[in-house]
Amino acid sequence: MKEFSKEVYLKWYEEMTMWRRFEDKCRSLYLKQKIRGFLHLYNGQEAIPAGFAHAMDLSKDSMITAYRCHVHAMAMGVDPKRIMAELCGKATGTSGGMGGSMHIFSKEKRFYGGHGIVGGQIPLGAGIAFADKYFETGGVNICFFGDGAARQGSLHETFNMAMNWRLPVVFVVENNGYAMGTSVGRTANHEDIYKLGLGYEMPCLPVDAMDPVKVAEAAYEAIERARRGDGPTFIEARTYRYRGHSMSDAEAYRTKDEVAERKKDDPIEIVKHRILENKWATEEELAATDEKSREFVDECVEFMEQSPYPTQDKLYEYVYAQEDYPFLNKLENN
Repeated sequence: MKEFSKEVYLKWYEEMTMWRRFEDKCRSLYLKQKIRGFLHLYNGQEAIPAGFAHAMDLSKDSMITAYRCHVHAMAMGVDPKRIMAELCGKATGTSGGMGGSMHIFSKEKRFYGGHGIVGGQIPLGAGIAFADKYFETGGVNICFFGDGAARQGSLHETFNMAMNWRLPVVFVVENNGYAMGTSVGRTANHEDIYKLGLGYEMPCLPVDAMDPVKVAEAAYEAIERARRGDGPTFIEARTYRYRGHSMSDAEAYRTKDEVAERKKDDPIEIVKHRILENKWATEEELAATDEKSREFVDECVEFMEQSPYPTQDKLYEYVYAQEDYPFLNKLENN
């Protein structure tokens, strides 16, 4: 694996601060009703995509996740400006403005969503891995899901097949403690979610997911195991989200004191501390990076504002593969 050098830490700091500001700006745009529908923010969990992106081969590995998906896409190299446009339903978005917040997608960058069905991406991730194995691409799929999705039956069917066929996939549960608003301890008689892998003799482990180094180390070992044909790994990334489940979440299930306490382990502050400790940058230089992040996010908003909405003729373009589908003719006749 690439070493954790000065350049890596500075890259992490720049990316993670931008991701955090991007999400904060999304919250502001939602309150202004420029983002409609649902919005699930990622604040606090940035060390996970940072660590995985460091361990992955982005030229051939792929990623799939649930609806808290904006940051994962950016970590895979998807243009943040196009993500912002997609969030606001603009034609320049990653899906032409028709996917929205929960369905960011980029075939070019091998980022396969953004899925609104809880746990729906788990068998899809194994399916992508099956294709990688069948076509001998050498790629590995990273399949993310939340602690709530770990209670879906599809997980068990997928784990069984993935182990049976030794698929090149890494399953990652981002355990932020509460699913939508129910603590992990209330959903099962155990809180060590990673142990679900034991029933399938799948290598499995918990990781402190507030530290990108620890994430990257676990990710690299799992990815290389998959790449050499030894099958999947199940990682429980133990993290914490500082915002609610979605913008409609009143967060009655936890206290402000609890959130404040967990912010002491902020992954951005962990990275910043190590940079300063090693004298890789000064406070002033990091402040300049913060300002750069702020300016770039403003550029994303400006790009979105200047972009048009999709025209009405696009409404059926991606629904029917057959251009002369009879139902469309009936609509035109009316």
